[in-house]
Amino acid sequence: MFRDRAGPKSGPRKDHVSKLQESGRRPSLPQRADLALSTVRSRRPIPPFQHQLTREKTGPDVIVAFDGPDDEYNPRNWRFSKKVITTLCYGLTTMGVTFASSVYSPAVGVVANEFHVSRTVSILGISFMLFGFGLGPLLWAPLSEVYGRKPAVLIPYFICACFTFATAASKDIQSVLITRFFAGFFGSAPITNTGGVLGDIWHAKHRGAAIVGYALSVVGGPTVGPIVGGAIVQSSLSWRWTEIVTGIYMMAILVIDVIVLDETSKPTLLVYKARRLRLESGNWALHAKHEEWDITLRELGNKYLIRPFEMLFTPICFLLSLYSSFVYAILYGELAAFPIEFQQERGWDLVVGSLPFLALLIGILIGAVVNLANQKYYMKRFNANNCRPVPEARLPPMMIGSLSLPTGLFLFAWTSSRNSPWELTCLGAIFIGLGFFTIFQASLNYLIDTFQQTGASAIAANTFLRSALGGALPIVMAPMLHNLGINWGISIFGFLAVAMIPIPYLFFVYGKRIRAKGYWSRGSL
Repeated sequence: MFRDRAGPKSGPRKDHVSKLQESGRRPSLPQRADLALSTVRSRRPIPPFQHQLTREKTGPDVIVAFDGPDDEYNPRNWRFSKKVITTLCYGLTTMGVTFASSVYSPAVGVVANEFHVSRTVSILGISFMLFGFGLGPLLWAPLSEVYGRKPAVLIPYFICACFTFATAASKDIQSVLITRFFAGFFGSAPITNTGGVLGDIWHAKHRGAAIVGYALSVVGGPTVGPIVGGAIVQSSLSWRWTEIVTGIYMMAILVIDVIVLDETSKPTLLVYKARRLRLESGNWALHAKHEEWDITLRELGNKYLIRPFEMLFTPICFLLSLYSSFVYAILYGELAAFPIEFQQERGWDLVVGSLPFLALLIGILIGAVVNLANQKYYMKRFNANNCRPVPEARLPPMMIGSLSLPTGLFLFAWTSSRNSPWELTCLGAIFIGLGFFTIFQASLNYLIDTFQQTGASAIAANTFLRSALGGALPIVMAPMLHNLGINWGISIFGFLAVAMIPIPYLFFVYGKRIRAKGYWSRGSL
């Protein structure tokens, strides 16, 4: 093959090399290169491999699987306490990343002054991290399926902590933005893969309650972060301690995770089991089905780069992702709106001006209670459907949230002045938190129940869109409120929230018909 490619010119070079070999002299470097090239060109094509078993397919007796439905090695059969601890650890891990995304917000003004840039440039530190959240899942989701959940979460999480410390050591605004972006890129791993972990260990009838706890960790970080960050920035400590404290928290949780957590991916666990059986028995034919997967970049790219965007343009995935992304953007937009309302408008200091985020957190906790209360209704529909998921039964909390969100936005908008009681403004924040959580959680649950075989791609599409919108809104929020005023600036989002009210009702009534027409969703019928 190579000899034919060389053509007739390879003859003299080959004779020259033969003379060098016969003379016994040590060839020079160019001559040794000629010798190597000659060897490659003269190599004969390798004939096809032959073996007596190549014509026989793999028998089921050498495929390693779980030992029946009650195998304790199966994560679904773990002890309840172990499942709770696993859920708690992944929740705290995720909270570290979402906390990092918002703890920077009280330092925006200080960072702008230190590096002599505008507040708009400084606030990019929040946006860049959210943009990293959007791009990271395109890598961490496939890695979790190939190598397992634990390494695909903890290794990027460690790198995220390192970039968090790097932000604290930054000497200019460019370094702050770059390190924040990569902290978000690597930190998106637990945000992306924790949903898969919960699917590995919890049955569908219990998964809703588990996802409530996980969702609280996702949204609890952005509400607690500004309070902690405000206390640090106003103290004698530098703004850099917002990043140092976050990095220390991440490293502490990482140590606990390494000690406590076990792998939950069933294909990966069976690979571990097959490897151990081969070593113990000496039967090297034993293997897991996952080991037969001949992974290609094209396959991974189609599944995790192309498919999410294809699914994003289906009616179900697009509308629910748009709705959840809108409320997610509202949450991060409040990081810019609250300081304007409570610090600039009302004259509160940095710490006291961050306390209204507690009102947002109270609303989120009420939303969690509403979601848990809906679990009884969901289980009734679940059992009536032969123990199969019923996506529409996830929507009643979203119906409540669709009314609560615009109520909160308008109440916040038109009580935002020194002459209005601050209690009413905080009440509006409670309604916003309630609407946010019920809409956000129900959207994720509906997508998971609907796209049962391609749920990872649906969540990846959702994560990409919500991170893009969430990263963009903090940039435009402050200029919008300064130009239009808080009243009309927030009211614009209230009108958009009103326009989206029909979405949960549409899917509650017609969702089953829409699912029946979808290529990826018809499997949920």
